[in-house]
Amino acid sequence: MITKARRMRELLAEGIVVSPGIFDGYSSRLVEKMGYQAASVTGAGLSNSRLSQPDIGIMSLMENVEGCRHLVANINIPVMADADTGYGNAVTVYHTVQHFESIGVVGINIEDQVSPKRCGHMRGKEIISAREMAKKIEAAVHAKKDPDFIINARTDAIAIEGIEGAIERAKLYIAAGADMVYPDAIDSEDQIRRFCDAVQAPVSINMGFGIRSRPTTPLMSVKRLAELGVKRASFARMLPAAAIMAMRQALEVLLDSVRTGTIHDRPDLLASIEDITDLMGYDHINALEAKFGLPEDILARYKSDKPDYVKRDGHANK
Repeated sequence: MITKARRMRELLAEGIVVSPGIFDGYSSRLVEKMGYQAASVTGAGLSNSRLSQPDIGIMSLMENVEGCRHLVANINIPVMADADTGYGNAVTVYHTVQHFESIGVVGINIEDQVSPKRCGHMRGKEIISAREMAKKIEAAVHAKKDPDFIINARTDAIAIEGIEGAIERAKLYIAAGADMVYPDAIDSEDQIRRFCDAVQAPVSINMGFGIRSRPTTPLMSVKRLAELGVKRASFARMLPAAAIMAMRQALEVLLDSVRTGTIHDRPDLLASIEDITDLMGYDHINALEAKFGLPEDILARYKSDKPDYVKRDGHANK
């Protein structure tokens, strides 16, 4: 049986891996249902949605692990996670790797920022020494049990030490055992090309989606990123941003309805209850109940010999 971590390695060997950022049960299941072959838990999205806090190191290791646990368990595609700075020194990184590996993620990002960290596109970032980060990478490699588990070394050095400094750090991190390197907030196509050519290792690039999502790294197609040598393109902010926009639009329609008394039927804004129950696996629950439930209990509950968690009029049974 091929593990998820082995599958991720195979995908990286085949070509560029497109990895949308997931942050809740809806987004994780939807990414898989839409046919994407991999995903990544967005640390910022998880901190924002789970804690209602900015991505400035407030979310703890165990809050992150627990937030990822259910996202990973309920889909079959490989998922990488964001482990921030590793939550401390090299010894803490050792335990961080083991916690994340135990819940089934296939790899983690570890960044060289000073703790508490800042979201990669924020100003005022600080970084630790390259030697200290290399030791963190060594500890991470030593901690993993599955050799296919991916250590993705992220460097935030570009804004502080320039592209050459980031390249030198990436080379050091690879020498320490990193499987992949991730230059965050890289700010041009030329820099991406130079970085990929110089490090000669799998490179991950975080890509925005839409003009509002482009504070630093320019928008490029996945095809172009692949031509430059990138092996993984993550879209960390795409789904959280899309969800916020959709919720805002729906709430604006509701406000208009409250103000004017108008009834709005807007199927273009809202997924149907059938869409939601299909996405969340209600059919599987129906099948389990049909197989293991007492026939007389099913008949009494549903007035039918078949379980059905969704009524024909579109309302969920309680």
